[in-house]
Amino acid sequence: MVTYKGLPAPKISDFLSRTDSRARYAPGTEFVIGMIEMCSNTGTYVDSPFHRYPDGADLAELDLGRLADVEAVTIELARDAGRAIDRAALLAHDVAHRAVLVHTGWDRHWRSDAYFTGHPFLTADAARYLAEQGARVVGIDSFNIDDTGGGDRPVHSTLLAAGIPICEHLTNLAALPARGYRFSAVPVKVTGMGTFPVRAYATLDT
Repeated sequence: MVTYKGLPAPKISDFLSRTDSRARYAPGTEFVIGMIEMCSNTGTYVDSPFHRYPDGADLAELDLGRLADVEAVTIELARDAGRAIDRAALLAHDVAHRAVLVHTGWDRHWRSDAYFTGHPFLTADAARYLAEQGARVVGIDSFNIDDTGGGDRPVHSTLLAAGIPICEHLTNLAALPARGYRFSAVPVKVTGMGTFPVRAYATLDT
């Protein structure tokens, strides 16, 4: 699938198929070795500071304490809340030292052309508040955490400058409670790369 218009869809194939492997192994023994050619901004992915800043932490340098089993909070917004999500929408929530997942409901357009235009986003002031409060990671169920109407990306710039990873293209946040769960979204450890897909999931507290 194409996650972001202008970026290519991944190509998934066999480097070694099961059929071809039969010639290499004993009778009855076969393997498959897969191969993926993929843009790093595919599916649900995490942005590291290196995505924005050349001297920022890359995927290999990310602190797992920000991305694995992190106490989390869901910020649920009304459908008529408007596109721009400002600081005021965050004030009632304890976001300090937590994974902050912004539930806009935009994932209802996932895998459709409607997903790419008119999406909700955080404002620069909201990003400053999250950085000031020390959020561990910030995620959103939208096409981009920034307004893509222009070339500026103040939310990426502010959060990543503060060392706060960003998780974009989340889905199914409606299934989460407001509190009482932990969030994980760990990318592979690759030096010199700023973004990579993750399998994001929540674990409910017992």
